[in-house]
Amino acid sequence: MHVASSLRSVRSETLRRLKEESIDTPDYEVIDAPKPELYKFMFPFKSAPRIFFDGIILHTELPKEIWITDTTFRDGQQAREPYTVEQMVQLYKYLHELSGPNCKVLTSEFFLYTEKDRKAVREIKNLGYNCPKVTAWIRANKEELKLVKEAGIEETGILSSISDYHIYFKFKSSRRKVIDKYLSVVEEALKMDIVPRVHLEDITRANVFEVVVPFVKKLMKLSEKYGLPVKVRYPDTLGVGVPLPEAMLPRSIPKLTWVLRHVCGVPSKWLEFHGHNDFHLGVANAMSAWLYGAALNNGTLLGIGERAGNVPIEALVFIYAQLKHGFDGMNTKVIKEIAEYYRKELGYEVPPYYPIVGRNFATTRAGIHADGLLKNPETYLPFDPEELLGVKPGIAITPYAGLAGIVYWINKTFELKDDEKVDKKDPRVQEIYRDVMKQFEHGRLTALSDLEMLMLVKKHMPDLVEKYLDRLPDDLKIRLFSSNSK
Repeated sequence: MHVASSLRSVRSETLRRLKEESIDTPDYEVIDAPKPELYKFMFPFKSAPRIFFDGIILHTELPKEIWITDTTFRDGQQAREPYTVEQMVQLYKYLHELSGPNCKVLTSEFFLYTEKDRKAVREIKNLGYNCPKVTAWIRANKEELKLVKEAGIEETGILSSISDYHIYFKFKSSRRKVIDKYLSVVEEALKMDIVPRVHLEDITRANVFEVVVPFVKKLMKLSEKYGLPVKVRYPDTLGVGVPLPEAMLPRSIPKLTWVLRHVCGVPSKWLEFHGHNDFHLGVANAMSAWLYGAALNNGTLLGIGERAGNVPIEALVFIYAQLKHGFDGMNTKVIKEIAEYYRKELGYEVPPYYPIVGRNFATTRAGIHADGLLKNPETYLPFDPEELLGVKPGIAITPYAGLAGIVYWINKTFELKDDEKVDKKDPRVQEIYRDVMKQFEHGRLTALSDLEMLMLVKKHMPDLVEKYLDRLPDDLKIRLFSSNSK
């Protein structure tokens, strides 16, 4: 019965707000509670979180303009060894290049606690780029606002843990005391002419109408009082949010977005979603935040972040293009450079099956797919990876690549055109295929490398290698010459 009554309570309150029956209710004060509201029927802890539906459906309202924001140097650094100053400057340059002339990567946030971080901020600001705009991140502590002012930064995130899990267990305090502290720090920031960006940590497990709504309404009042924006970031801190408008609060990202926009009055351009990927829903949740009214979506390069990671910025770029029917000047080819920088300079190996930047993204291992690509690349590719990413489609030569895979590898690697192309009927191709299959029949388990394939082509088609040698990728030519000299 407790679960049923809890469900009815959440549903009726949501309906009341949707019908705007709460206009005259005194909802500007946080409602204290003798014990925390933990929504144990949704979050049993000894089992997976549970999704409940309230039958309330919302309409989408994609903002006219949307942007991407970055937290690579804050949340991204919490999940790996810290970046050096030089690495931070280089990654910021990549973000600037990706952002394009229309500043679609709007901001990037930084820690200010160490001299290394402060030095990185100084060097990045000295670059003179207009975007991403450098912002800070602090705890809800007035003393830390001095760091922001000293760094000459105009906007800072302020950590404001909002769920009863944090208020009662982490702070061992009451809702009103904690919220009053947050409000005092936000007001102090406004007095210092700093734009506060309030981070509602763990909102997807928070009491929306008793804590979130009155708090955020007070934030909007402070914005009116001081004539400065008060931005609101709503983080799905544990990745328990869902992109379903029919789901119940506090887990529904569409409903949270709607409440923040229409009940709390947060302008779309001040509203920013921050997702985590604990249940593989980070990107879907981010897309739903845009679709239901938030103009800003926060992510990190390659999705590197706490635990299972954040929403990858490169994913946001492609979701943006799908929603807005274009990239609005974003330089998508920089994404490949970013991934290569992480591999070569930072020693971070991107998982091969990772979307967009993984080595296997535009690579097939199946002969039937290779055959389709030979006939028309659109058969097995969602877009032209060479045009958008500077990545050529590839084939991994395995026992399942077939003759079509051999043909595709040769034609692509040597950039053969029209009459130059080889086909499956070519006896030399069939000889190469037989040599490949012998290796797997004798116990080989791994795909052939490009150099191994090139040596087989040189063995069976020496004239082709000699004629089109200059078309080979530079790294493959170097490996070929090195192999020949041994």
